[in-house]
Amino acid sequence: MATNVAALGATMSLCAGCGRQAIATTDVLPVHRVVIYRNGIAYFERSGHVDRDEVRFKMKGGEVGDFLATLAVMEQGGSSVRAAAFPLPQDPDKADADDKPESHGKPRDPGEALQTVVLSLDGKEHDLQVGYVAESPVWRPSYRLVVRPHGDAELQAWGIVENLSGEDWKSVHLSLIAGSPLAFQADLGTPVIPARPLVTDQGEVIAAVPHAETSLAQEPATPASTSPPEDIALQRAPRGEAPEGAGEEAAYDRNAVGGAHAAPATRTASAKPSKKVAYSGRAGSLAPPAPAPVMRPYEAMAPPPPPASLVSAPRNLRSLAALAQEGGSTRYDLPEPVTIPDRNATMVLLLSKHLPGEALFLFAPDGAVSDSMSHPFRVARFTNAAGGVLEHGPIAVFEEGAFLGQGMLDPLPAGATATVPFALERSIAVDRDEKHDELGARVAKIENSELWVERDSVTQSKYRIRNGGDAVAKLLVKHPRIRDSRLFSPPSGTEDNVGTSTALVPTSVAAHATSELVVDERTTVRRSADWFTPLADNAVSAFFADPHSDQSTVQKLKAAWLIRGDIVKQTDTITSLRAQASDLSRAADEIRRDLRAIEKSKSADSLRQSLTAKLAKTSTKSDDLNRQIVEIDARLAELGVAFREAIHGIRVTGP
Repeated sequence: MATNVAALGATMSLCAGCGRQAIATTDVLPVHRVVIYRNGIAYFERSGHVDRDEVRFKMKGGEVGDFLATLAVMEQGGSSVRAAAFPLPQDPDKADADDKPESHGKPRDPGEALQTVVLSLDGKEHDLQVGYVAESPVWRPSYRLVVRPHGDAELQAWGIVENLSGEDWKSVHLSLIAGSPLAFQADLGTPVIPARPLVTDQGEVIAAVPHAETSLAQEPATPASTSPPEDIALQRAPRGEAPEGAGEEAAYDRNAVGGAHAAPATRTASAKPSKKVAYSGRAGSLAPPAPAPVMRPYEAMAPPPPPASLVSAPRNLRSLAALAQEGGSTRYDLPEPVTIPDRNATMVLLLSKHLPGEALFLFAPDGAVSDSMSHPFRVARFTNAAGGVLEHGPIAVFEEGAFLGQGMLDPLPAGATATVPFALERSIAVDRDEKHDELGARVAKIENSELWVERDSVTQSKYRIRNGGDAVAKLLVKHPRIRDSRLFSPPSGTEDNVGTSTALVPTSVAAHATSELVVDERTTVRRSADWFTPLADNAVSAFFADPHSDQSTVQKLKAAWLIRGDIVKQTDTITSLRAQASDLSRAADEIRRDLRAIEKSKSADSLRQSLTAKLAKTSTKSDDLNRQIVEIDARLAELGVAFREAIHGIRVTGP
């Protein structure tokens, strides 16, 4: 893509030869500035010299409410509007010619009928500025990204502006706002008479006298400063004139583009005395105070223009808009006036900037693209270094003089990184499997002699990536995150996007090779544990080794753990003895059965003697084992009591 842009914009006709009534127009004040937002409204500013005592605006009836709700009028020297008069809706049979049914018999939409709003002025010579908000098509962005080797890219942003206002915009100062301020339709032009309750006189007598309220006299508050600031001094000027010198300091420089860029006029020794502004002194009317330094209506309704230091002009492109990030929204101020005829659209260049960016692959399975379950997308990835928000819009991707594809850019804040898919790559295949396990043990809580243990529930996702291409493939895997889990030892460069519950995990695969990527996620599982299980031993041992553990608790728990060790040892011993006793009991039963089988055989005397001796020996051993079991049972009972006493009062509130 060429870096030098020959044209400032491209204009296209939306409806050649179509006529349309202006949303709001006057033949006195031309449109000077237009600020277009992304929510269906635009701010219009008209300015000029008026040599009459009123200004008439023609507008559709449906626009009267917005006009009245947002109207702001300022003049060099102060406000000069007495009233804004507008007609109320009439009955259809009393409507004037503009509101009658058309000749073909189809009644006109009341919202399309023309209305006149009259601004009554307090004199005949004025330099007026009139600002208001009206409906307007949203401006739409369009982007071009040129990716180059070594992580470098160039981004161009264009804005498409449509003029459907019903009048030509001639040499207007155009601003585009990448944001949507709160705006609503105000039905201020329709009379509202609320229903009132009907109260009849029934001759009722108040049964009790209500109490009165008394407010005590108070001394007025002492001013914080005996030297009022300049704006207070202006308000305290004598009725009928402004303070000396206030006129020039409050004057608006109509020749400056964007009032905030122009420095206010200052009074010097050679400056002429400022004119005095006379106000009405008739009885019953309030004389307005002398004006404070004037703030233009545009500056009150839209973000102020950026200071000169924030204006970005890459290379020598003077056609680029001045971009500023203010109040959470981004604004583009076009440096030169533009002309957009009615029913036409213009595409203007907003920015052209070098920024970090590259083309790579993204494995992000999408149900709408079946092959994406096993193949990655080709994506353009770049960081927004433009200094402001990039709005949602289409983006075309180019590399080495070739068009790669198109994608959609989501709203991208300054400094954020976008990954935009624009094609599917079938030379790379990806498959995935999972395995689950539980690892580790930590003391979670000890309370009321009960032990609670925490473990890690581990889910390992293994991605096998096969690259059938001739070059190394740099790949990002968009891994769906398990709720409330954490990544354990993720690969370097992993981006954990909490807001989207995904993680972008980087990897690379050599040409004609296969590699594996393992994503380890862990969640904490808490459960009650028996003090004498291996799980409890592992958890308490880890508690002993943890330098953050309370040492007094460690010492108490170690004393209890010595008793536990003896209990475990004695338990193992008695378990072995009981197994031996069980074996001897079975052997004795077998001997008794054999003796009963040869009881009547005279030839088996020697065998009976042998079996009888063996049974006696087995019984003796069994009796000895049972004696040991009884002794160990008694010992275990003592140790159990000692252990319960040792752990009583031990309290751990967290891992």
